[in-house]
Amino acid sequence: MLHRRTVGDVMTEEVITLRPDTPLNEIAALLDANDIAAAPVVDDDGAPVGVVSSSDVLRHETGLPDAQGLDGSDERAWGKARARTAGALMSSPVFTARADWTIPRAARELHRRHVKQLPVVGDEGLLTGIVSRSDLLQAFIRSDAEIRGDVERVVLERILGLAEGTVAVGVREGTVTLRGHVPEPRWIPVLVGLCQGIDGVVAVDARLAAARPD
Repeated sequence: MLHRRTVGDVMTEEVITLRPDTPLNEIAALLDANDIAAAPVVDDDGAPVGVVSSSDVLRHETGLPDAQGLDGSDERAWGKARARTAGALMSSPVFTARADWTIPRAARELHRRHVKQLPVVGDEGLLTGIVSRSDLLQAFIRSDAEIRGDVERVVLERILGLAEGTVAVGVREGTVTLRGHVPEPRWIPVLVGLCQGIDGVVAVDARLAAARPD
């Protein structure tokens, strides 16, 4: 069957984590040393309870609730500005993803929550990885040759069982072109839909006709 990559396929499994009592100077050092914009805070069992970002650290450094140094009246933001540990500095509750989520579902959740990354949890709610916007984008950055291979081997040969040469496939910058014949007219939308479901496909240009009966 056609395989679409999931969060589990693209997530980072080795995650830099913080504990609620991790001091501020250690947080800043970990974010800087690992070149990351945020890190999840986990409890004793390994379940994520919050996230600390570089913006949170900047709030503390400026002594003001806004990372750019602007004044504000939000008491919670002022509390972050005075924080000394990850538990006081973190954003909570934490929004999480699951490894079996599709790439589009995770992307929609990032957009809806206005965050750049999501901790990934398992059935027990324990941290198993982290997925970022850049991880999700990698699913769509595939070579034309990879896409063409999926169309020919998976869609045409394995799923539809079409003989080699029945449909000619071309791919240019993610756009798939299909030329040839299929057994029946109803196969055309099925073939187009399967191609559209392949990771990295931008569009499908189908110029197909149903084979004439003998």
